[in-house]
Amino acid sequence: MPKHATHFWEKLAVRLAQSVLFILLIVLSIDYNLFNLFGPSPKLFDLQNPHNDAASMLYAADGSLMGRYYFENRSPVTFDQLPPILINALLSAEDIRFYYHHGIDVKATAAAIYSILNGDRRGGSTLTQQLIKNLYKTRTDDQPGGLLQKIPGIGIIVYKAKEYISSIKLETLYSKNEILTLYLNTVDFGSHSFGIKAASNTFFNKSPEKLTSHEAALLVGLLKAPSYYSPVSNPEHALSRRNDVLMQMVHYDFISKKEYDSLAKLPLSLKFNQYKEGEEATYFKLAIVRELKSWCKSSGYDINRDGLKIYTTIDPILQNHAEVAMQSHMQSLQNKFYEHWQGREPWVDANGKPLLDFIENLGRQTPAYKSWLHHYRNNHDSAMKALTVPHEMTIFSWDKEIDTLLSSLDSIAWYAYILNTGLVSIDPSNGYIKAWVGGIDHRYFKYDHVNQARRQPGSLFKAFVYAAAFEKGLGPCDRRVDRPMRVKYTENGEEMVWTPQNANWVFTGINLSLKSAFARSVNSVAVQLTTEVGWDKVIEMAQRFGITSPLISVPSIGLGTSEVTLLEMVNAYAALANRGEFNAAVLVTKITTHDDKVIFIHQSQPKRVLSAENGFLMENMLRSGLSEPGGTTQGLWDFDLFRYDTDFGGKTGTSSNFADGWFVGITPKLVTGVWVGAEHPSVHFRTSQTGEGLRTALPEFGAFMESVMQDENIKQFRGKFPAPSVKITKAYQCTSPAYVPKDADSTVNSGIPPA
Repeated sequence: MPKHATHFWEKLAVRLAQSVLFILLIVLSIDYNLFNLFGPSPKLFDLQNPHNDAASMLYAADGSLMGRYYFENRSPVTFDQLPPILINALLSAEDIRFYYHHGIDVKATAAAIYSILNGDRRGGSTLTQQLIKNLYKTRTDDQPGGLLQKIPGIGIIVYKAKEYISSIKLETLYSKNEILTLYLNTVDFGSHSFGIKAASNTFFNKSPEKLTSHEAALLVGLLKAPSYYSPVSNPEHALSRRNDVLMQMVHYDFISKKEYDSLAKLPLSLKFNQYKEGEEATYFKLAIVRELKSWCKSSGYDINRDGLKIYTTIDPILQNHAEVAMQSHMQSLQNKFYEHWQGREPWVDANGKPLLDFIENLGRQTPAYKSWLHHYRNNHDSAMKALTVPHEMTIFSWDKEIDTLLSSLDSIAWYAYILNTGLVSIDPSNGYIKAWVGGIDHRYFKYDHVNQARRQPGSLFKAFVYAAAFEKGLGPCDRRVDRPMRVKYTENGEEMVWTPQNANWVFTGINLSLKSAFARSVNSVAVQLTTEVGWDKVIEMAQRFGITSPLISVPSIGLGTSEVTLLEMVNAYAALANRGEFNAAVLVTKITTHDDKVIFIHQSQPKRVLSAENGFLMENMLRSGLSEPGGTTQGLWDFDLFRYDTDFGGKTGTSSNFADGWFVGITPKLVTGVWVGAEHPSVHFRTSQTGEGLRTALPEFGAFMESVMQDENIKQFRGKFPAPSVKITKAYQCTSPAYVPKDADSTVNSGIPPA
């Protein structure tokens, strides 16, 4: 070979080596983000352990799906769940040479460059490259860019180079089928459905393996532009795009022209099943989030991303009965409340006088006021004036939502007039929560009245007084005279005198058994017992029964002047119904990963907080309201409860000025509590005939339990209390006097100093 020819080939080899080395250096520089010029790329660990956000599933006690948690509604599938017709449609529309390239389709890339040069932007990305973009958000603001990416025109080159490099890596780590599966689990199909499983369910109400040819083509067609080709909002575009995909399948011999002619004539045939947040038991869903917050922090799991399976204690039949009972009762009660005030403003002080500037003061607490105050540079008058300007809004009404024109202050006044409620039902044997209703409508009232709101429980708190008295040695048939009391005590170093009253301002002078006094909810006897055992002992007893809210040590503590949550009170009463054995309230029994690996399981830890004898006596006391003359729970006789071989008991409670109505009812299998009141304690009924717990809260319990008793599908919630398991040394069958005080369940007008 001539010397000049040898020299040419040597130079060519050197140039090729230099070019390869240069390209290798560029690739390494981009991959390792040299001098922060290119921005970070997915690391090998990231590619080996791709994380695809998946929705967590929330299951009821019977295994039925109750809800999902997600940022992106997605449930992963495996490759064997993907029908061939879907894969063929995808390859036809997006990457026909997928099984023949190694992450980069040179021919498609060249065609894309040529189209750009000719003013026609055709995509050239392979499915692998699209997967890289979807998994690692390479072109979103979530990923910090390098210095070169900020230069116009250069940025897109850097983006593409990083995707090319990562695609090649991904192809070496995974099989083609694994990449396809990852891709179909990742992509956004629109209508809040991410991944093929969610999309199949959303648009056709079926699993992916049951998709037909035209359904698969429709879903694949959505990937080009989910909004533009949405079969819901743009059915004509969707139909055209679906048929384009079908024609591509003809072109690549996946279906025949005859099949196409038949399929192209078919309508979209949607069975749209979009998952809507508002359709769920949202109060309960968010209560789960609050309960799992510390567990997520310690375990490192994220219920919105990690595709967990969360198993709860909720019984869906009981939950439905609770919601129906609540809606029926609260709509009726709201109408009575409107009639009660006859169009007058219901926000009044303790003496019944209207509260001036009540709505304006509430307005100053709103985000809207703070926003206007900032806008007007701390000019209060201008900010308040802005709250009086009417604007379009949709407001809650029991009949139906109202589209109207109201100012912010008018809206506040509308909602201040509306009564709300909370209901929770617990199995006393294990603390399992079976039903949870946090309010009348979560779309408009976000605050959960089961375990977020704290209100005065009134006479419900007397149970802790009597439990403390029994522990000191007293029994149901011991007696106290219903008489006036003067209680001296020290508060903040100052000598105080408290003269409590009965709810009806009457002291009968009768020597009442404790059982009768409890059944009639006589304040004077409860106060006597509180002073005998000590109000700190009453607090200690309440805390023993699971009350964790702050309790103020004053003589009126036994009449329920410290604020607590409904869940605390119902859980405490569940322990009373369980004869002194306490179980912490339970919402979640088990959590697993998406592949059923158990990562949390509830372990019951029952604790005896009252002796078995005193526990039996307290259960008997709670049932006395139905049997003792003048018992405050006798409104339960108005409901169909007593032909199902089931024992009932309970206790009413009403706070000062009828601001809060309570009822906790017990059976051997369910303990259910109801709270009723307005969002603001200054809004309330004015009389005992309308505002006491036996008239506002007890009927909701009665309606709920009536439907539970009548339901033959849940007969397991019927039952009798068993005979006591220990010897009962204290008498509990007592002789009662004939005289019956009226309206004795309330602490209203009882001379209680404000806590």
